[in-house]
Amino acid sequence: MPGDPAARLAPLADVRVWTEARHPSAAELLDLSTGASVLLCVNGDHIDEAFLERSPDLRLVALASTGYDSIDVAAADRRGVAVTNSRGTLYETTADLTFGLILAARRRITEAERYLRAGQWRQDDLDLMLGSDVHGATLGIVGYGQIGQAVARRARGFGMTVLANRRTPGDDELSRWVSFEELLRESDIVSLHVPLTPQTRGLIGERELRLMKPTATLVNAARGPVVDEVALARALREGWIASAGLDVQVVEPNPDPNALLLQLPNCVVLPHIGSATLAARVAMIRMASDNAAAFLSGSPLITPVGSVGAARQA
Repeated sequence: MPGDPAARLAPLADVRVWTEARHPSAAELLDLSTGASVLLCVNGDHIDEAFLERSPDLRLVALASTGYDSIDVAAADRRGVAVTNSRGTLYETTADLTFGLILAARRRITEAERYLRAGQWRQDDLDLMLGSDVHGATLGIVGYGQIGQAVARRARGFGMTVLANRRTPGDDELSRWVSFEELLRESDIVSLHVPLTPQTRGLIGERELRLMKPTATLVNAARGPVVDEVALARALREGWIASAGLDVQVVEPNPDPNALLLQLPNCVVLPHIGSATLAARVAMIRMASDNAAAFLSGSPLITPVGSVGAARQA
């Protein structure tokens, strides 16, 4: 982990560190945390009821991540285990990457680079790699939290009209609130920034994709299961929408080079790098270690998730 959280926490506790380059399996993570009161991990590490039942000494799970969908927070609350995340550390960085996906998908940037590297560029035709404009387009943002608002701020520089859909209706200086269906129908670009919950799993499926414009672009920098990938692949093949830019997939990491979406030239797919700058990753890990340090020293938690953590909030 960038930022060396072990050194930060060594004065406060005996620290065990997972040193392999790969992620630990569930059994290895359980073995690593046996007898520990604090576990500092990432969102890909699954902390469920069974894990908590076999970790009776655990009192805090400190996530180096904003999302916490791999943690059963309700089970943690029932067992008196506090959970914290690293919110507030990566929204600007993820918004940058979101705009990179918008530009890459709309202007066919990665497709054009592959074309060039394959030695296919032999004539400068006026219809070569025709894409769609980003400036002046209508951007629909689904999920208008810190990341969604940061994307809206960037859209201002592109002269875009911004539509937003969130649980609480209301306009602001950057966007106009619309219903989910209106956003899908009216947007040239639909950008997803919702957490993964039972309500958002499969949020974008065949019905929603068919509501979008045939010239539209779908961007997902949230979580893979928010989108039905089979429906999206069909939409891209059959022209229900024009393109997609994805930083996330349902299966991560996805080792299959023949996965449906990877075969489509109008789909840009990245390996979940929304927060992948050194500064953002260090900030995420520092927040997780600060929460762990606060717990170990008896101080209030900084960014709790769930009722147990909230009871110890700063």
